[in-house]
Amino acid sequence: MPKTTIYSTIALACLLFCGNNQGFSQGRYAVGTTFTEMADPSRDTLSDWSNVKPGVHASFVSIDKRFPKSLNPNIAIQPNNKVDAWKGEQVSAQILLWTSAAASDVVVSPGELKSTTGKSISAEAVQARFVRYVMTDEFAEGCGYRKPEDFKAALSADMLDDLKSYNLEAKRVRPVWITVKVPAGAAAGQYKTVIAVKQKGKVIQNLDLNVNVQDQVLPPASQWPFHLDQWQHPSSVARVNNVKMWSDEHFEALKPTMKQLAAAGQKVITATLNKDAWNVQTYDPYADMITWKKAKDGSWSYNYAVFDRWVQFMMDLGINKQINCYSLLPWNNEVHYFDEAKNELVNVVAKPGTPVFEELWTPFLKDFSKHVSAKGWLKITNIAMDERAQEQMDPAVELLERVVPEFGIAFADNHKSYKRYQKSTDISVAVGDPFDQNDLIERRKKGYITTFYVCCSDEFPNQFTFSDPAESTYMGWYALAAGFDGALRWAFNSWVANPLQDSRFRTWPAGDTYIVYPQGRSSIRYERMLEGIQDFTKVNILKEKLEKSNDQTNLAKLNAKIAKLKKSRRYAAWNDDLNDAKAFVTELSNKVK
Repeated sequence: MPKTTIYSTIALACLLFCGNNQGFSQGRYAVGTTFTEMADPSRDTLSDWSNVKPGVHASFVSIDKRFPKSLNPNIAIQPNNKVDAWKGEQVSAQILLWTSAAASDVVVSPGELKSTTGKSISAEAVQARFVRYVMTDEFAEGCGYRKPEDFKAALSADMLDDLKSYNLEAKRVRPVWITVKVPAGAAAGQYKTVIAVKQKGKVIQNLDLNVNVQDQVLPPASQWPFHLDQWQHPSSVARVNNVKMWSDEHFEALKPTMKQLAAAGQKVITATLNKDAWNVQTYDPYADMITWKKAKDGSWSYNYAVFDRWVQFMMDLGINKQINCYSLLPWNNEVHYFDEAKNELVNVVAKPGTPVFEELWTPFLKDFSKHVSAKGWLKITNIAMDERAQEQMDPAVELLERVVPEFGIAFADNHKSYKRYQKSTDISVAVGDPFDQNDLIERRKKGYITTFYVCCSDEFPNQFTFSDPAESTYMGWYALAAGFDGALRWAFNSWVANPLQDSRFRTWPAGDTYIVYPQGRSSIRYERMLEGIQDFTKVNILKEKLEKSNDQTNLAKLNAKIAKLKKSRRYAAWNDDLNDAKAFVTELSNKVK
């Protein structure tokens, strides 16, 4: 989804820099393995730790803050924390560990959740994950080619690791992310879990996490109304797992990451129609899902085997609302196919509106329509396009409406031209671009989807590895305030060279290309995004209840708090306004039936 004006030469794979290998080779991203984080480049390494008493210290801290790795935190220990949750909701807390001397074999172990009325929730519902530091940079000018030495580098606490214990470094902090997944069948009430911080098997500190389970039920992720569209990148998974593209091993390796996506309520399957639709803007080219062949007699045939397997694989994980197929308008306008007469793969430039464009795409679109119809997928399949100008969009849309009007049309718009294509079933508008509230209302009445999207040009709100954690939550609330059905982000897992260590890329601010890590490792960004999507769902449920009970007073208060978050530019009080709105939802949840 990054802006396209600077990427005409992005296919030059030799430009990949993206950090050094730090001892890594392909295929070494297995669960449970450890690695060395990159050296802290900041002046925080000179921080004075002389006032820190011996031993490992632990405290609850805000989930809205990332803590610098080398900076003495100088905070008062908070041994207690409280979170509120609906039944079926996933909520987060954060613990900070710090020590002036190295401490090996440190474990953070949550216990059973016990209520004041004798009820309990298994300790398996509470997870503690060590937060790892990845190298990041800064927003600067946003989109554009980057050399690491030209941008401020820093370590960012982001990736949630799967290690069972951790060796703490001297004069360093180590965040620990606490996740509570409240079962949908849990009894409402006040619960407490004791989180033990241990070193070499000995408890050195206990922290109390209190969980207020409210008498409200969050439906499963598949039923959340938020239209989440995070683009998937299967090729990236094949590379970091060192498996053959589209092999059985590849599909097995895809499961952890795509299950994460399904758990966030993802609605859209990202598929491709021909070659890499984005002209290799990513570290890994998008591998073909459909192969085209032109016979000696000029007839065409298309192999859909990979496409079919990919779509079915995603559907089996519960992602089944839409299939968005990229692209009728690839960024370099190239199509490739195997030419039987030449016995080779050939590339053809097919610019929209030219005879060759129609000659190549017309037979394919007709055949593709028959194929997805036979599979029972026609009603959910969109022909998708990304950030194309009007002179390209107009002939492409005309061809679709004339040749295959049965297909839906999806496109991301950064040209302020969405009004020209109101029949498009799925439109995503660049955040901050003008939109008409009445258009959103009318499109929703027709059953059409309208979302916003963020990319490298958007400083706020966004999900870079240096972004404030709460920005990922804010996006859900911005969708509520602006009237959008959800949000699109151009890459869920387009991993860079060494994603566990260095999130920087040759173009765009660090972290723009992915928000989760290999082998199902989560991130603070993912967890906070999930929070915002759950909030979106909760607010819709509460609004319906308030309207049903004709509670206009609380409905007006809720709408007023939401309205404050209809800003796509950073402002001083955004995080306070977000937390204030969240607190009011908690208040309503305690009293609305």
